[in-house]
Amino acid sequence: MKIDIDGDFDERTARAIVTAISQHFGEPIELKGDESSPTESFDEAVITEREEAIRDEIEEIMSGGPERGHEKIEELGKLFVRERMDLVFDDVTFENGTFAGLDNDDWTPADGLITGVAEIDGRDVYFSANDYTVKAGSIGNQGIEKQVRLSERAVDARSPIIRLIDSTGARLTPGERDETESHADRYTGGKSFFNQCIHSGQVPQIGILYGPNIAGSAYTPVFCDFLIMVEGTSGMAIASPRIVEEMTGEQTDMQALGGPEVHAKHSGSADLVVPDEETAAEKARQLLSYLPDDHSDSLPTRPSKPPSLNPKSLDSVIPDQPNEAYDVNQVINRVVDDGSWLELKPDFAPEIVTGFGRIDGSPVGVVANQPDHVSGAIFPDSANKAAGFIWKCDAFGIPLVYLCDTPGFMIGSQVEKDGVLQKGRKFIYATSNAQVPKFCVITRKAYGAGIYAMAGPAFEPDATLALPSAELAVMGPDAAVRAVFARQIDEIDDPAEREAFIEEKKQQYRKDIRKQASNMQVDELVPAGDLREQLVGRLNALDNKQRTEYDRKHGTVLF
Repeated sequence: MKIDIDGDFDERTARAIVTAISQHFGEPIELKGDESSPTESFDEAVITEREEAIRDEIEEIMSGGPERGHEKIEELGKLFVRERMDLVFDDVTFENGTFAGLDNDDWTPADGLITGVAEIDGRDVYFSANDYTVKAGSIGNQGIEKQVRLSERAVDARSPIIRLIDSTGARLTPGERDETESHADRYTGGKSFFNQCIHSGQVPQIGILYGPNIAGSAYTPVFCDFLIMVEGTSGMAIASPRIVEEMTGEQTDMQALGGPEVHAKHSGSADLVVPDEETAAEKARQLLSYLPDDHSDSLPTRPSKPPSLNPKSLDSVIPDQPNEAYDVNQVINRVVDDGSWLELKPDFAPEIVTGFGRIDGSPVGVVANQPDHVSGAIFPDSANKAAGFIWKCDAFGIPLVYLCDTPGFMIGSQVEKDGVLQKGRKFIYATSNAQVPKFCVITRKAYGAGIYAMAGPAFEPDATLALPSAELAVMGPDAAVRAVFARQIDEIDDPAEREAFIEEKKQQYRKDIRKQASNMQVDELVPAGDLREQLVGRLNALDNKQRTEYDRKHGTVLF
């Protein structure tokens, strides 16, 4: 279509009018008498002074806070937030609330928080990112509003959320809030935490912590499904060291109070601790690669790779003696695809190993006893660690592989004080209620209630597989003999005779896995070298496993 434009317009203005009409009607339009190319080509931008002013303002906002803020992050060895975003995301699709806080008395670009949608490996993710150059990343009124909208829109879009957290907490600048407002108002700070809670299990939430996070805002990272902490700069605590000293008299610093080592080794709040921001970005992207966009979506897959270690040599790494140590990673790396193993919480309760891997290209969660640490006994912390991981895998449809080699739950007065029963029940509860495909692999010893927690036959695994080295028993031979024959043993004076008596009774109490397989106590006795192949076939067969809805609101064991 060609049109005439009446009036005294220069060529540039006439072209702008034609372009607008073309966009309105959705078809190519040419100006009569114009021999140039049709309006499909919009190479020439028509920028008015009004638009130019807005673009200049956006550019200024995107440069962040004042110079002193940039000097501060350089002094701390941290990246500017937009450099950080470039590491984590392939591209930022759009942002929301760029002009938030524009009317604040102080200059607070984007109100110190960037939110929007970005892309990682072709997937949309919703994100928030504190700008530490703006009042140390503190959260203002509009920042809270942006957080609330972000999470609600992410759930509507069924997309993961990634939070780049670098905030000192709520902004306490006088005049920031009306005198009638508080952090507890219906649509203020608490609402963002409420949303994180109710959205838990709907879409994955990954947090990366770059700086000290204090008071209420410290809940933002711990409510994430997975948390990465950067060494040297990150930390989180209910109160700052200064407040702790003023209120309790305890003298401490941020690293001792709530640094990465505290939360990686003692509280168990950090899933990964990394040396720098580049590694943080790499691990966040890797974590996302195992997770679906939302709880109802299919899992992301990769091309299958053979394991890094020979799966046919598996039997050689498992000792004959039940109490001899070995590293369970030697088993894991003969089962999962090469390069796919990502252990979570490696420094917390190391007697149990949890992490993600791929088998034949598909994500799985692995829960494995670690015989290389306290024989793989289950302590209160390791029960808590395993329970939380199982619960997350079940929420997002990730199949579970249990590698069982444990003497059971630890005994003694200290673990009772630490809640071995209370926390142990969480482990058993999580295993009982997980309805994703789940497989119990008894690699060696499975004693006592340990087999309950590790998805033994009564806990409705889709298969209980035993290797030739497996032994399934109420307790180990040593404990059984000493429990039953304690009096007789004490009455034997000769050491050699006593030892011979104990050894004879131990042999009587040893279980033969072949006989147990004969009685169908396990589903299949598998040559160790065939384990990966068995898991591949069984995972494929259960790809469409259906969930069972129980007649209840929810269970009463809380995670």
